[in-house]
Amino acid sequence: MRRITGINDFVIKFANVNGSGSASANELFAKAILRMGVPVSPRNIFPSNIQGLPTWYEVRVSEKGYLGRRGGVDMMVAMNPQTWAADLEEIASGGYLLYDSTRPRPPGELRDDITVIGMPLTEICNAVYSDPRQRQLFKNIMYVGALSVLLGIDMAVIEKLLGEQFKGKEKLIASNVQALKLGRDFATEHLAAPLPIRIERANKVGQRIFVDGNMAAGLGAVYGGATVCAWYPITPSTSVAEAFMSYCARYRVDAEGRHNHAIVQAEDELASIGMVVGAGWNGARAFTATSGPGVSLMTEFIGLAYFAEIPVTIVNVQRGGPSTGMPTRTQQADILACAYASHGDTKHVLLFPEDPKECFEHTATALDLADRLQTPVFVMTDLDIGMNQRLCEPFEWDEARDYDRGKVMSAAQLDQMDFGRYKDVDGDGIPWRTLPGTHPTRGSYFTRGTTRDAYARYSERGPDYIYNVERLLKKFATAATLVPQPVPRPAAKRTRLGVIFYGSTSPAMHEALDVLAGRGIHVNALRLRAFPFPDTVKEFIDAHELVFVVEQNRDAQLRSLLINELEINPAKLQRVLHFDGTPITARFITQAITEHVVAAVVAPQDNP
Repeated sequence: MRRITGINDFVIKFANVNGSGSASANELFAKAILRMGVPVSPRNIFPSNIQGLPTWYEVRVSEKGYLGRRGGVDMMVAMNPQTWAADLEEIASGGYLLYDSTRPRPPGELRDDITVIGMPLTEICNAVYSDPRQRQLFKNIMYVGALSVLLGIDMAVIEKLLGEQFKGKEKLIASNVQALKLGRDFATEHLAAPLPIRIERANKVGQRIFVDGNMAAGLGAVYGGATVCAWYPITPSTSVAEAFMSYCARYRVDAEGRHNHAIVQAEDELASIGMVVGAGWNGARAFTATSGPGVSLMTEFIGLAYFAEIPVTIVNVQRGGPSTGMPTRTQQADILACAYASHGDTKHVLLFPEDPKECFEHTATALDLADRLQTPVFVMTDLDIGMNQRLCEPFEWDEARDYDRGKVMSAAQLDQMDFGRYKDVDGDGIPWRTLPGTHPTRGSYFTRGTTRDAYARYSERGPDYIYNVERLLKKFATAATLVPQPVPRPAAKRTRLGVIFYGSTSPAMHEALDVLAGRGIHVNALRLRAFPFPDTVKEFIDAHELVFVVEQNRDAQLRSLLINELEINPAKLQRVLHFDGTPITARFITQAITEHVVAAVVAPQDNP
């Protein structure tokens, strides 16, 4: 049997039971490798109930710095009897299995093309601990200790992490270190170590930080000037509001103890978006965080904000749908729902962050754009970015940066100008607005969701309606020049092939492009960062014979948006779709593009 080998380059997956305390142990394992200077990218795949169902934790180890899912598993730590067969099957030939051998598996349940490592974890725990909960919790720490021997992880690094985690709780530190050493001692004495896959110290992390996208978005809202957050809990967006709350408690309380912010957990999604719309109308920078089902409930208020032209920011951490769908799985399946949210002719600005750093930046930018454009702006993140910790560049903020409040008239301007709330004065489709109480007699208007003329007076006249909706289109065209612009990645050689991708597909896509280039398949790439699409997007498509569109949904929603908005020939855009709820892998993208290219070369010979 040829065994998988690799230094600082492998995928390990933990199969556990939800609620068993395994998550913290698995995270400890990932952070220990990171502390040794080796980039890791962990992903927690967990069920939507509280406990009892299977959960997995996959760690990509890559000294080259690839942070997307590669595809395939080199080592499985199988701790869940319920999923034994499927977990065993997932291991690549030549890979490794670590399992609790307290009750040894019969040979018929094992594979002869992998290395099987048995360790009687339950037996050891039962002999050392009497408390049932301790037996369960410390079994997880014990296998981390064993892995430190098998994979060459520095024990001192793990102990230091435990000390940081339980700072001030010395009893917990001591008991966890004891369990760690029990696992390490058993592995040293009884298991063949180290394995051909192992960790060696490197210096490949640099100054990058390790953070999840929801925390980053919450901090971005603080830096972006948000003072109001109204929300209703929903997986996987809840921690955005919770992060904002914790940051405000530190940074939005003045010397006298007064809170310079308002955070409301509303009774439902309708109430939360209604509060945000009201706060935006009154001049506050306000946002909500939700997911697909929440957006569905919010659409009528979103339409009101669009037509009444009120700044609103919505952080949508996408999950699997439709309906309740897969609450704890990731997708990019709300693109069309958000782009055209509400009835009638509506179009909304969408921002697509690729990692936590852009979650921070795009959330702050969204608050500026909402004010500048006087419209709802969506930050379209997803569970993969939002709830999984990711290495990224440190956040940056220009202290000289001013908030873009857009066209807000002062009392002095009202004394000098003819104010028409929905009048296009500057030719960019964006009208001037006033805030309540600006002037004692001028600048007031009635905010309505019904049709009106340029002065906000009720009107059902066709010309008045046409003026407003066409002006909104002009404003949308202006938005295309203001949103974050696409990021190109040209191939090393000239090619007629292109690929468009966005958001959480980014890390897997970059690895796939490297692999494809190594196979002689050169592809120019363009990462989209926003909708409406800038002119460069159509120019990119026009410059190529075929463009792959990579996304994580069933219906090729971004492709549909490109066809609809840019009037592209559908035959020119080739779907690459991944939608099983797990993050897309580099191997999936590579295989899909390779198969299409090979078929295109072979097909003419079959059909002369």
